[in-house]
Amino acid sequence: MQVKARVAATLAVMILVSPVQAGTYRIPPEKLDGQKVYWGNAADFSKPGEVNYEAVIKATPEYAELIKKKIERGTAKFYYLISQASDHAVRVIVEVGQQSDYDLVVAKGYLASLETPIEADDLTDAVLAHLKSQK
Repeated sequence: MQVKARVAATLAVMILVSPVQAGTYRIPPEKLDGQKVYWGNAADFSKPGEVNYEAVIKATPEYAELIKKKIERGTAKFYYLISQASDHAVRVIVEVGQQSDYDLVVAKGYLASLETPIEADDLTDAVLAHLKSQK
């Protein structure tokens, strides 16, 4: 009898708790692309945001230097500056994620491409504004 009572109690707790968990999402491990997740826990999130990564890179001072100095693709200087632009972009994206109430920030379109699409707010403008404020 005690086993049945425990099972019934456990089921009751699960029923009571499940509405609270209804707003959480997770990216299945087999669909997880670590290069598209910039900040947060892909296994447990409820308020995702997305960012146009290319737009953020193109707004960095490092990318501006590539254009201004007409540095050719394939050169060591090009790869150095594009790597610096990428690092800078990710740092700014992480900062915006940490300073906001979003608990996951990913590449634009990534969550929508999953088998069960997940809607995300576009944070590109916020990230670009934060980047601009650093200059």
